[in-house]
Amino acid sequence: MKKKDIRILLVDDEPDILEIVGFNLAYEGYQITTASNGMEAIEKAKKWHPHIILLDIMMPEMDGITTCETLRSFAEFKDTIIVFFTARGEDLSQEAGFDAGADDYITKPIKRKVLIKKIKALSRRISVDQPKTHLLSLGNLIIDRSSYTVRVDGQQIALPKKEFELLFLLAQEPGTVFKRDYILQQIWGNVVVGDRTIDVHIRKLRKKIGDHYFKAVKGVGYKFVSHEV
Repeated sequence: MKKKDIRILLVDDEPDILEIVGFNLAYEGYQITTASNGMEAIEKAKKWHPHIILLDIMMPEMDGITTCETLRSFAEFKDTIIVFFTARGEDLSQEAGFDAGADDYITKPIKRKVLIKKIKALSRRISVDQPKTHLLSLGNLIIDRSSYTVRVDGQQIALPKKEFELLFLLAQEPGTVFKRDYILQQIWGNVVVGDRTIDVHIRKLRKKIGDHYFKAVKGVGYKFVSHEV
């Protein structure tokens, strides 16, 4: 997708951030619109349908975490790329952001070169085709990618975006061992994450979905185990 076709919603309560970041992205050729708080961001997102949302965490009226969770609750924004602005060293904020459904984060103070490179990398993901299969039915486990819902024994389980995508990736091919590097590339793309990121997400999935569905292959990666295999 060409830059001129990519819509970016920039959300921050600091006018200087909106002006500077907006100018730099518009100069690169992207379509830009702005919002100064979470409530305004949701309204503009519904009307404008951005491909990428750059979202500050600390904002009045509705913070970035709540805004992200609200956006992800709408099916129309399930594939929208959401990136948080976080202060340097705010590891807890970054973790909370990923749990809320964020795809990436950019640290403040925002450096122009880093910003542009990050947006270019994320833009390449927009044109990537989504999986053709949207519904996986594996015994008592039903995974619906069209609505980002998971049901176990008829009970709906709430999963953050990255946990859902990891589950969907593994469950598409039960019994297949997915290498760690492949998982990182497919789920996190060019985002630099910690060595234990996959393990942490698998551990959370074990608790929510069931320990028996996931098997670690030492030194290689993980596979999904279905009773139907």
